[in-house]
This record gives sequence, structure tokens and C-alpha cells, in this order.
Amino acid sequence: MNSGLRTIEAMMMPERNAATAYRRVELDARIEAARGSELTRICLEEVVAALGQALAALERRPNANPRESLARAHGIALWLALSVDPANPVRDALVQFYGGLASVIRRNMVRAVPDEIAGARGDFADLLEAAKAP
Repeated sequence: MNSGLRTIEAMMMPERNAATAYRRVELDARIEAARGSELTRICLEEVVAALGQALAALERRPNANPRESLARAHGIALWLALSVDPANPVRDALVQFYGGLASVIRRNMVRAVPDEIAGARGDFADLLEAAKAP
């Protein structure tokens, strides 16, 4: 779906979802302007945020399953695994890393285990910090 259509759909959402709509529009703009490693950093930021939202939801309602946040994180993890540059010298390790974390996230979509979600979030956060380093 193109970002213009997503923007229109976001503006048509009920008022209670206004913050989500604005966030999506901002994210679309950042993604369209990003290139290469910047796009990877945006995705890492988003997966860390989505896993954080899942953990916050579990703190509020321990027996609930934060499927939406976990599905978002899972999709991002899969995209990261599939988009590693073939010329990257650590490609195989990155694909295995992202794929393993995607599996952990997917497993938690069925039955959420806060410690596993926190572990995955920590791993992505560590990679994000490394990606931000000069």
C-alpha cells in the first residue's frame, strides 16, 4: 500500500486513535527519506518500541496477549532478516540473529512470556546501540 493511501486511512481513523495515526504518518515519512543503514536503524527503533509496548501491556494485564505489538515486532524482525545486504560480511550471522529473534517473538504471540520478550527487546536494543555508534 502506498504511503499516501496509508496517510488518508490514518486521517480517517476514529479520534481516539489520533496519536497512532500521527505516528504512522511520521514513520512513513522517515522510511521514505531513509537510505541503507538509516532504514535499518529505524526498523531497530521500531522493533524495540513494539516489544516495549508488548511488555507494558503485559504489566497492565498479565493474562492478556499483546498480539498487535508482537505481530508488528515479528514483521519487522522478518523484514530485517530478509533484507540483509548479500555483500555484508556478517550476513549469515545477522540473518540467523534476526530469524532467531523472529521465532522467539512468534512463539510469544501464542503465549506471551515477559522474560522472553524482554530478552528479545534487549538483543534488538543492543544491536541498535551498535548501529548508532560512529
